[in-house]
Amino acid sequence: MSNNLLKGKRGIIFGALNEQSIAWKVAEQAHEQGATFVLTNAPIAMRMGEINKLAEDTGSQIIPADATSVEDLENLISQSMEILGGKIDFILHSIGMSVNVRKGRHYTDEKYDWTMKGLDVSALSFHKVLQVSKKLDAVNDWGSIVALTYIAAQRVFPDYNDMADNKSYLESIARSFGYHYGVDNKVRINTISQSPTMTTAGSGVKGFNEFINYSEAMSPLGNATALDCANYCIAMFSDLTRYVTMQNLFHDGGFSNTGVTKEVIDKFSD
Repeated sequence: MSNNLLKGKRGIIFGALNEQSIAWKVAEQAHEQGATFVLTNAPIAMRMGEINKLAEDTGSQIIPADATSVEDLENLISQSMEILGGKIDFILHSIGMSVNVRKGRHYTDEKYDWTMKGLDVSALSFHKVLQVSKKLDAVNDWGSIVALTYIAAQRVFPDYNDMADNKSYLESIARSFGYHYGVDNKVRINTISQSPTMTTAGSGVKGFNEFINYSEAMSPLGNATALDCANYCIAMFSDLTRYVTMQNLFHDGGFSNTGVTKEVIDKFSD
């Protein structure tokens, strides 16, 4: 149901790969709520995914961009303003990758070239997006920028590997850049810490299926779905959250504040 929460707003959505992607759901919901936006992903990801279908369904244009390249980002953001007819009101950063995870390299035996590549893609790219946006004066006052993260930034999940470090850095960037962007342009920056979600990226983590079941049992409300996360992103892009900034917002059915549940205790009972 549309409430026109984003009517007249313009945005850029990074990371829509296929219908499992949270970014895909955000694009669908943003379109339903009246927004216009540009879709973007790395060229290699676009060849793997189905982004053309999403663009057709939402009346959006696609601009390929490597989020680790400042030059690509300058082109993306400049072209987006031209296509959309003005400054941007919202940006979604939904990007994450670990070569160490993909290659099965243990956290205590990282290949550091791979570590740096993952850090650049997953976290430093967020700083680059923010820095380019600010230098180009691309975001309207009271605009909203959101990046997706995970609770492994605060707690140990052994098989999440170096992605946990990447997410920690991502969240720090949101706070630090959020201060400067807020003071200078009233732009708000937040991260959303989502429940484990069966996306293409998430399913690459060892033991992911088992962990989803555990998280479901540990969350009073159960795991939040990709669609529910998309709805939360829409709320963060809207004018209803104008004074929320520099926050890491847990969207996880209560998992982050739950020590143990009766369901989990019962599994260990004789």
